[in-house]
Amino acid sequence: MSAHDHGHDHDHGDHHHDNHFTDMEARVKALETVLTEKGLIDLAAIDAIVETYETKIGPRNGARVVAKAWVDPDFAEWLKRDATAAIASLGYTGRQGEHMRAVFNTADTHNLVVCTLCSCYPWSVLGLPPVWYKAPPYRSRAVIDPRGVLAEFGLTLSEDRRIRVWDSTAELRYLVVPERPAGTDGLSEEELADLVTRDSMIGTGLALSPETQR
Repeated sequence: MSAHDHGHDHDHGDHHHDNHFTDMEARVKALETVLTEKGLIDLAAIDAIVETYETKIGPRNGARVVAKAWVDPDFAEWLKRDATAAIASLGYTGRQGEHMRAVFNTADTHNLVVCTLCSCYPWSVLGLPPVWYKAPPYRSRAVIDPRGVLAEFGLTLSEDRRIRVWDSTAELRYLVVPERPAGTDGLSEEELADLVTRDSMIGTGLALSPETQR
C-alpha cells in the first residue's frame, strides 16, 4: 500500500489512451474477429453488456455502501476501521474484493485511486474496471500529475485542497467515499445511492447533485 500527497499542479502533456494490446488482449481481439466473421457473436450486443456491468450493475454495490455510510454514522466508522468486514456485511465480497480500505473525501482532502503496477480493482464493489483505469497513461500520470488528470475528467479542485493518491495492490484495494452532496437531507438511502457514480468511488469524479437526477 502506498499513498501520495499532491497539493499543486504539474505541467504535463495530454492524457492519451494506450493503443497497444497485451498478448491476452490480442488473442481476445483475434477470437472476437473470427467469431464475428462466422456470425456467432454480435459485438454491439457484447459492448452493451460490458457497458451495463461497468457503469450500472457493478457500481450499484459500491453506491449502496457509500449511501449507507452517509446515513449511518456507526456504519461509517466501521467502514473506516474495517472496510472489508463492513462491506461484506452488506453481502458484497468475493474475487478482487477480499481486502478493502475505504478512504473518505473531506472539504480539505480529495482521494484518488490508481493501480500503478497493473489494474487491481474491487470487482465485487465496483464491477468491471473501465478501460482508462487499466491504461498506462492513467496509471502513471495519476501519481505524477493527479490534479491535471482530474481536470481532464472535468473535475477541477481548488488549489488549497490536497489530493491524496492511493495505489491499489493485489493485497489491498480501495473505495473512495465521496462527500455527501448538499440538499440531500430528505432523500432515502436508495435515492442517495442513485447519486453515487463509479467515478466518484475511484476519485475521478464527485457524487451527483439531486438536481441532476430531476
